[in-house]
Amino acid sequence: MKVAAVLVGTMISIAQMGGDPMKMSPSNPNRSFQPIEQPLPVKVGVVLGGLTLVGAELWWFLGRKQQKQQATQTNGVQEVLITVDGGYRPDRVVVVVNEPVRLAFHRSDRNACLDEVLIPDFGISSRLPVGQTTTVEFTPTKVGEYAFTCGMRMFRGVIEVKAT
Repeated sequence: MKVAAVLVGTMISIAQMGGDPMKMSPSNPNRSFQPIEQPLPVKVGVVLGGLTLVGAELWWFLGRKQQKQQATQTNGVQEVLITVDGGYRPDRVVVVVNEPVRLAFHRSDRNACLDEVLIPDFGISSRLPVGQTTTVEFTPTKVGEYAFTCGMRMFRGVIEVKAT
């Protein structure tokens, strides 16, 4: 009871001095904010830094050149080794239609996103253990481009199927 009387007395004193007790309370989440003026060089630096980061993201996701590799024939099977390290290298594989394909994914990146490779057009979903090579086999029956991605669909590659 004594604490409540002290608080009421403090609020009355603040109000008598012309202050707003609600705005002056540090625990009030609705108090008004005071603008802080920043010097022009700081504003310019923040804008340039933001634009640089946006540019880097655009380059990373849209501007990187694809690495293209033609599959090699071994015992009637088209083979390509794909390194999984921060993405897929090569990220574009060229194969011939109606011939078996064996993609060997060697994963060295511990990023959890790269735990799995998906090739939805061929119904393939395969786990990729770190430090191991995992093979995926299929036979493309139509000419076209087919995507392969990580489990979260952030990292991508393309299988380009051409006529003989």
